[in-house]
Amino acid sequence: MTKQAINSDPFRKIWDFFSSVKLTVVLLLTLALTSIIGTLIPQNESPQAYLKAFGAFLYRFFDVLGFFDLYHSWWFQALMLLLALNVLVCSIDRLSATWRIIFPERPKFNLSRFRRLEPKEEFTKNGPAEALQKPYHAIISRKFRYCRVEKTDSGYAIFGEKGRWTRIGVYIVHLSIICMLVGGVIGSILGFEGFVNLAPGEGSQQIQLRNRNQVLKLDFTIRCDDFKVRFYPSGAPEEFRSSLSIIEGDEVVKTRDIIVNDPLRYKGISIYQASYGQLPARQQDIQLPDEFTLVFTSKTTGKIYRTKAKIGQKIEIGEGLGNFIVNEFKTSYNFRGQDLGVTFFGTLHQSDGAEVDVVLPIQFPSFDKMGPIFNKMRKDDVVISISDIKAEPAEIRYYTGLQVSSDPGVWVVYTGFILIIAGCFVTFFMSHRQICVCVDILESGKKCRIMITGSANKNKLGNEQKLKSIAQILSDESLDLG
Repeated sequence: MTKQAINSDPFRKIWDFFSSVKLTVVLLLTLALTSIIGTLIPQNESPQAYLKAFGAFLYRFFDVLGFFDLYHSWWFQALMLLLALNVLVCSIDRLSATWRIIFPERPKFNLSRFRRLEPKEEFTKNGPAEALQKPYHAIISRKFRYCRVEKTDSGYAIFGEKGRWTRIGVYIVHLSIICMLVGGVIGSILGFEGFVNLAPGEGSQQIQLRNRNQVLKLDFTIRCDDFKVRFYPSGAPEEFRSSLSIIEGDEVVKTRDIIVNDPLRYKGISIYQASYGQLPARQQDIQLPDEFTLVFTSKTTGKIYRTKAKIGQKIEIGEGLGNFIVNEFKTSYNFRGQDLGVTFFGTLHQSDGAEVDVVLPIQFPSFDKMGPIFNKMRKDDVVISISDIKAEPAEIRYYTGLQVSSDPGVWVVYTGFILIIAGCFVTFFMSHRQICVCVDILESGKKCRIMITGSANKNKLGNEQKLKSIAQILSDESLDLG
C-alpha cells in the first residue's frame, strides 16, 4: 500500500483501526474468554450427550454459535485471522521508523553525545597520537562490523558499530505469531482427522471423520498386511505394530511398519497407530470337541436324559418326546440386540410330527426354557441344553485402529515456532552496540588522552564489561604500534 493511499482519509481510518493496540488487547481478551467456553463445554460430543446435558433450547442455541466445535467455528477462525491482520498492520506501521535506523545511508555519530555518556574509560599514553590510529582502528574493526575514523578539533575519533539489524528481532516475533495463527486457521479449514479399523488383510479407501457423522474418501487405499500386539506379564499392552501398504490403482506404492508416535506419511496425510481391538471369532477358528453332551429334561416326569451327540446326528429322546438333530453352530447369535456368543442350532421333531427350530447358546444353558414362548408350535414338554463344552478360538485375532489426519498448515505453524525462537534470541540476547574511541592530543603532540565510551540498546551491564575489556587492550603498553 502506498504512503499516499494510507494518508487518504478513508484508508487512514481503516489503517488506524487495524494498527491500534487497543484492538490487539480486545482480540486477545475475546480469544481468551471464548477459549474458556471451549474448556467448560466438552467439544465434539454426540448430540444426545448435549441434549441430555443442556436441554433442547440451550442445545440449539449453543449449536448455532458453534460452541460444540468452538475451535473450528467460522467466527473463532475469523478472530484469529483478525488478530493476525492486526499484528501485521501494527508491525508495518512501526517498522518504517525502525527501518531507517537499521539501514541508514551513512551512520551518524555525535561526538558530543558520546562525551556525555556514562560509563567511560579514560587513560593517557605517551607518544604521538598518529601512531595509535592504525592499531586502534584495526582492533575496533575486528570487534565491530562498521568502523570509521573522523577528525576532531583536538585529534581524531574512531567510531564502531554493530548489531543494527538486531532491532528487527521484535518483528521476527510478530511474524512468528502471524505464521502460527494463519497456520492454525489453514489446518482448521483444510485439514481433517479421522479413524479406520482394519483387520489383517483388509483395506479401506474411506475413513470416519472424528466426531462427525461423515465419511471421507481418500485418493488411495490403506491396507493392513499384518498386525501384532505384545503384552506385559500383567496383561497391559507393551507394543502394537501395524504393517501397512498404500495402494493406488492396483499398485502398492508404499509399505511401512508403524507403531505409536511413528506414523506413515503419504501425500501430506499421516497415518498413526492409535488403538487396537479383538476381532470376533470366525467359525473356522473355533475349536470344538468331536462330541458334546445333550441334556433333555422332561417337564412331565422331571427325568433328565443325557446323551453324547455330534453335529448332524439324530438323537431319540426318551418318553416318546421325539428326536433332535443339531444342524450347525455359529460364532455369534444376536438376541434382542445382545450377542449371545457361540450358539448351536437344531431341529426338534416332536411326537406329533411338527418340526420346530431350537436355539442353544452354550453360555446360557437354560435359554431353551423360553422356546414355547417364541414358537407357538413348540410343545411345553421338554427342555434341551448342551453341557460340558467350551468353544474357544484357536488364536485370538486383533484389528488395528488407525488415526488418519492431514494438516496442511502444520509447516506454517512449525515455521512460526522456529521464528519465535530466533526472534526471542535476537530480542533478548543480542543488541545494537556503538563505541567511540576519542584520541585527544596533549602537550604539543608528545602525549595523548584516550576516552572510550559506548552505548547499547540492551544489556547495559554487559556493554560496560565489554568497554572495560576493550580499554584494557588499547591501554596495553605492549601494543604493536608498527
